[in-house]
Amino acid sequence: MNITEALEQSRPGLVCLVQAAIHKRELNQRAEQTYLHWISRFVLFHDLKDPSTLSEEDQAHFFEYLNEHLRVSRARLNQAKHALEFFYDDVLSKPTQPDSAAA
Repeated sequence: MNITEALEQSRPGLVCLVQAAIHKRELNQRAEQTYLHWISRFVLFHDLKDPSTLSEEDQAHFFEYLNEHLRVSRARLNQAKHALEFFYDDVLSKPTQPDSAAA
């Protein structure tokens, strides 16, 4: 399965919504790839559930998994946090609390 296919399976049309928000903010292609990667991994981590139904606690579990089990670097963890913050704020219009995404 292509990683962006996970987004489409969790909620049809989601990839287009993410790409539209990225283009609206005039982010570059690399940022688009990175954001789609982390958003897709988040959705896959939560068994393809519609991300609009997931809570900030679900985000915290994902960050904990990345940090403690996968031991991703601080830079990668920050990428994931920024991607999900963008996703919830700009794509789903469900702003997150600034400190809630901290792992």
